[in-house]
Amino acid sequence: FTLFLPMLEFLDKIPFAGLLLFAVVLGLAPFYPEPHLVEKLRMLAHGQLKKPIDIFDLFWHTWPIVLVILKLIRMRQTGAF
Repeated sequence: FTLFLPMLEFLDKIPFAGLLLFAVVLGLAPFYPEPHLVEKLRMLAHGQLKKPIDIFDLFWHTWPIVLVILKLIRMRQTGAF
């Protein structure tokens, strides 16, 4: 647990509203014709996610959402939620 303490402290310093906005924008970008996250999740569901660039793209558009989830968990643990 103490190994992750610096990461938790960093996560505590990130404003939730800004993180949520960042996650929504990056998750939906590009907005036209279809968000990359939707496209990559569809490719994953159909077993077509094979190119390294597509796998990286899925990771790139997903990591802010993971941070939002971790921030919510942390806010609940600290009583800030």
